Amino acid sequence: MSIRILCAAGSMLGCVAVPAVAQERQRTVNVSPYIQVGQVLTADLRDGDVLTYSTVSAGVDATVNTRRVQVQASYQYEHRFSWDDDIGDDDIHSGIARAAVALAPGLSLEAGALATRTRSDIRGAAPGILAGNVANISQLYSAYAGPTYANNFGDLGVNAAYRIGYTKVETPTFGTGLLPGEPAFDLYDDSLNHLVTGSIGTRPGTVLPVGLTLSGAYTREDAGQLDQRYEGYFGRVEALLPVSRTLALTAGVGYESIESGQRDPLRNANGTPVLDSNGRFVTDASSPRRLGYDIDGIFYDAGVLWRPSPRTSVQFRVGERYGSLSFTGTASHQMSANEGIQVNIYDSVQTFGRQLTDGLAALPTSFNTPFDGFGDQYNGCIFGTQGGAVGGCLNNVFQSISTATFRARGIDAVYAGSFGATRLGAGAGYTNRRFFAADPGPDAGFTIDGLNDQSYYLQTFASRALGPNSGVTADIYVNYFDSGVGLGTDIWGAGATAAYFRQIGRLNAVVTGGIYTFDQEGGGQSDVSAQGLLGLGYRF
Repeated sequence: MSIRILCAAGSMLGCVAVPAVAQERQRTVNVSPYIQVGQVLTADLRDGDVLTYSTVSAGVDATVNTRRVQVQASYQYEHRFSWDDDIGDDDIHSGIARAAVALAPGLSLEAGALATRTRSDIRGAAPGILAGNVANISQLYSAYAGPTYANNFGDLGVNAAYRIGYTKVETPTFGTGLLPGEPAFDLYDDSLNHLVTGSIGTRPGTVLPVGLTLSGAYTREDAGQLDQRYEGYFGRVEALLPVSRTLALTAGVGYESIESGQRDPLRNANGTPVLDSNGRFVTDASSPRRLGYDIDGIFYDAGVLWRPSPRTSVQFRVGERYGSLSFTGTASHQMSANEGIQVNIYDSVQTFGRQLTDGLAALPTSFNTPFDGFGDQYNGCIFGTQGGAVGGCLNNVFQSISTATFRARGIDAVYAGSFGATRLGAGAGYTNRRFFAADPGPDAGFTIDGLNDQSYYLQTFASRALGPNSGVTADIYVNYFDSGVGLGTDIWGAGATAAYFRQIGRLNAVVTGGIYTFDQEGGGQSDVSAQGLLGLGYRF
């Protein structure tokens, strides 16, 4: 759990309240619903199998940009009609929304929502095509909302925030594509999480030569699978000492208490855990909650803050936390109003639902809406449209869905830029997770307590307008997953997609093609496939 300090310890400028919604010069309200029909052809380039299906989609793109309100939302519902009796029809929900609303001076409301398909088990298949009888893919929904407050009272800066988030994951329809002999894990269901934060601080040179900030937080998550619960309390005091106009030193010490645990699965007369119709454990409500992670003690760190210009900022901290050495940091550089880059080094104890809510809340309220007629949107990088808010990547969240608590450590880098008719974006990163889980008992199945997995990712995006009514887009991704669990299978995945679209009045047409591959080492699945789409739509 990382606490974002909005006062002296987080800014060379001291404890200055900044409204969450920027003041806009022009009022923009644009709501554009649409419908689309399409024909899709997919081909397995190894065995020659060909699948054809038709799609009918309905969606809406919306943007609201006023003095007090910033909202962007994009949502699409798609139904796929298969031409093959062996392949079932399919429903896909894809969308993302971010909103920031200024309610009063210093008080704002933040909210976001996400619907996407994503990979379930890190050991399983990594398909690039999400249509048909595809293994290891789950439909996911997530949303959060909450108020934030920031204001100054004389020399004191006060910040407070509350956030509630909910995540729901459907079970993989066609299994997870594991190797023979690999044990199945329990499947994620849903979770509800709360986060309350607050801080009070002074700028350097006001009350004292150093700036001081006192902050605290409380977080809790309740998950449906085995009645899991995560609860954490945090308190911290931090000092900021400027050593030059652009450089400052910081040091802090805090106390935290974190507990995470779950109840036992219900067992039948033979002692075997009982599963429901979706393959999830049935909870034994009479069993005690067993702790998988329990820490209580002091943490501390020290670091530097460097801000050589208003467009460049670097923060780096090193200390002792979670029982070992901990590194965190951020760096950002805005080359222009429409181009920027940011890097984030993170280290926190997480759960899947809380990490997803954190990632969604970090996204900007203005972003490029990716075009992908194959329904693969929003499970990777989301690129912003402004140099000061370049976007973020959810790859570290979506490497797989975990029901256990874990320590997440890694680095992400995101770049986004607009150059006239051309837009570019790139994201890359590495993440490592160390799992903490309660002992499931001798007959409950394999436990991942103490194990690690890791992944690497690279994603690029480009689009160019060829005129007022047409354009092209291209996306490339490469993923590597090292499960470190069970048989330790490594999985490679890669793909490239390109599209041409043209608008004629309210009518639009699109042609899209893509090629994808993944390889599950150790004698597992592998695939090379291609996909093409021809679609016609109407915007109201």
